[in-house]
Amino acid sequence: MEHLIEGYRRFREAEWPTRRKQFEALAARGQRPRVMVIGCSDSRVDPAMVFDAGPGEIFALRNVANLVPPYQPDGSLHGTSAAVEFAVRGLEVEAIIVLGHAMCGGIHALMNGLPGPMGEFLGPWISIAANARNRVLRCDPADAQLACEHEAVRVSLDNLMSFPFVAERVLDGRLQLLGGHFDIRSGVLAMLGKDGGFSAA
Repeated sequence: MEHLIEGYRRFREAEWPTRRKQFEALAARGQRPRVMVIGCSDSRVDPAMVFDAGPGEIFALRNVANLVPPYQPDGSLHGTSAAVEFAVRGLEVEAIIVLGHAMCGGIHALMNGLPGPMGEFLGPWISIAANARNRVLRCDPADAQLACEHEAVRVSLDNLMSFPFVAERVLDGRLQLLGGHFDIRSGVLAMLGKDGGFSAA
């Protein structure tokens, strides 16, 4: 923990003086990001770093395997769905990017089973992408992990369209849904194209 406090002190001494006016403006006018990024909670993949974005530019949601559940308004707790609703209805973002990544532990668990004693929450959560796993196993690709990472992005994009307030804005042109995949080994960002495939940005 001490190294994090030291990092804060470096930020406060070196970064804060040059960014103070920027933060004061953000505090005064509130946040107005144009883009929401739904990324993985993996510590190696920071959406702001990948897109070289500063404070206030991205409304970021991070969870295991960058998954979006289907629209299901009930009495349960829905953190991801709440963030999507706030971004779309509250902030009126113009785009949502679902950002997958290479070597995703959540996708590995989906493909190969949960490690050790985990599963009370992780198992039901990654089951959101069960269709991605099933599609990959039917095709038997050379790199099943990568194929499932790509498929999971597609599943989340499909699930986003099950939210009526998302679908309405997509159909009338106010909102764009995008898929991406970042390879932490090479630093290459691939975006999902209209042809259904991923290609380097």
